[in-house]
Amino acid sequence: MSKVKQGIEHMKEQNYEQAAKCFTEAIEENPKDPVGYINFGNLLLHLNDLERSLVFFERAIEVDDQAAAAYYGLGNNYFEQGNYQEAQINFEQAIKMGLSNSDVYFMLGMTFVHQEKSKFALPYLQHAVELDGDDVDALFQYGLALAQTEQVELAMETLKKVIKLHHSHSDAHYNLGVCYLYKDDANQALFHFKEAMTIQPDHLLAANGKAKVEEALKEQD
Repeated sequence: MSKVKQGIEHMKEQNYEQAAKCFTEAIEENPKDPVGYINFGNLLLHLNDLERSLVFFERAIEVDDQAAAAYYGLGNNYFEQGNYQEAQINFEQAIKMGLSNSDVYFMLGMTFVHQEKSKFALPYLQHAVELDGDDVDALFQYGLALAQTEQVELAMETLKKVIKLHHSHSDAHYNLGVCYLYKDDANQALFHFKEAMTIQPDHLLAANGKAKVEEALKEQD
């Protein structure tokens, strides 16, 4: 087993000191191979050592400027820093260099979400869902982006898929409730606000929605 593979196994076992040792040895043995630097960068990112992590990803790109995983790692680093524009640039570069899994499209979509650009986030979140239809986080964020771009029917379909996969997703219930409210279906809205509160009793938005709907229904009687 290679040093890199050993290091990855140690990471899975949360033996981070041994993982660092293996990645260091991999770099020393193959200083012109970006894989050691990328994995050390991932380890440091996992440990929230963002400053040192950045150095390893940048070093990997110096060694091989076609290394898609290094750009992805760099994107994750900037994302964790809250620098969403730089994260966006690096996720785009990772895709350009051939990375095409659900995660990179999801993360690219999320950079736009955090920049409050739901319209731009939409195609990337949609593609993430197409690549992995069981990714609850991607489905939920796609549903929100659909709702924010006023595609309410599609948003509702997507949020229902989230709930089917993850019954106790309080935010999916809350947002589905908002969609029903938008469609003037107070009873269904109330049902989902109550579900959100059953799952998460301190869900303030659901509590507020529930109170407003109950007040409106009381006035109708």
